[in-house]
Amino acid sequence: MSAKQQHNNILLAILGFIAVVVIVALIGYFTLDRRPEEIQGEVEVSEYRVSSKVPGRILEIRVKEGDYVHVGDTLAILDAPEVMAKRAQAESAEDAAAAMSDMAQNGARQQQIQGAYQLWQQAKAGAEVAKKTYDRVQRLFDEGVMTAQKRDEALAAYKAMEAQEKAAKSQYDLAQEGARSEEKRAAAAQVNRAKGAVQEVASYIRETVQRAQMEGEVSNIYPKVGELVGTGSPIMTISIMNDMWGTFNVREDQLNGMKVGSEFSAFCPAFNKDIKMKVYFMKDQGSYAVWKATKAIGQYDLKTFEVKARPSEAFEGLRPGMSLIIKN
Repeated sequence: MSAKQQHNNILLAILGFIAVVVIVALIGYFTLDRRPEEIQGEVEVSEYRVSSKVPGRILEIRVKEGDYVHVGDTLAILDAPEVMAKRAQAESAEDAAAAMSDMAQNGARQQQIQGAYQLWQQAKAGAEVAKKTYDRVQRLFDEGVMTAQKRDEALAAYKAMEAQEKAAKSQYDLAQEGARSEEKRAAAAQVNRAKGAVQEVASYIRETVQRAQMEGEVSNIYPKVGELVGTGSPIMTISIMNDMWGTFNVREDQLNGMKVGSEFSAFCPAFNKDIKMKVYFMKDQGSYAVWKATKAIGQYDLKTFEVKARPSEAFEGLRPGMSLIIKN
């Protein structure tokens, strides 16, 4: 084989190798990384925790996990003897305040009023006698028979009895009128205060019977019957099944114009169906969230957004925790 033929064979081999590399590169370009990007989310639900304002011992639990409850259904009953004792104290304080208020409103007893009246009449009679005595002494003084000293003594006795009559009259009026208006208002305020304490204890007693505030499904029950629970300790969790949504973590280059109010389809593997959903919330997850570094010359970093969307129509059987997939 000549040198020229060898050279041609080598050249052909190189060209063939280059052709294979190009073909493989083209195949890889058109096949690799061409799968649609998938964004996986999860179904979530609103929840509220049932708890009591007062500490107590779990006496009875009326529901079990998985039960569907309606507003007003009894969920649990607590035993709180301390609250019952406080109710007795509050009711006794209310009775005492009411008695004091009645006493202030009714005023003095009839016997006290009658006694004050008799003292006034006695002082009035004494003042009349002193007036007549003074008038006689004054006439005698005018006739020159009585000395000025005697006239002055009679006048002093008359004035003293007159002042005593006025004092007795004021005591009688005070007995008739009863307590002052300020005292009556203070007594009424004490009654209202005692009633407020009774109402407060009554509200605590109502807390010993826990009732459903919203309808939903009992998802968790924490204490057992006989266990103690503190103030505000959760007793159970209720899932509000008519308030579900899907949460997705979407990188901003995958948003594709997604915004609040826009609709999209999400695939639910549990039902092998697509669900139409409408975005109602979008928020940047911040620098602590997952982000993709693409910084190079002319490029930038990509942040992740939390996107929440509700089903556009009711979807029977949808449960919290089910997966939702968005395919781009």
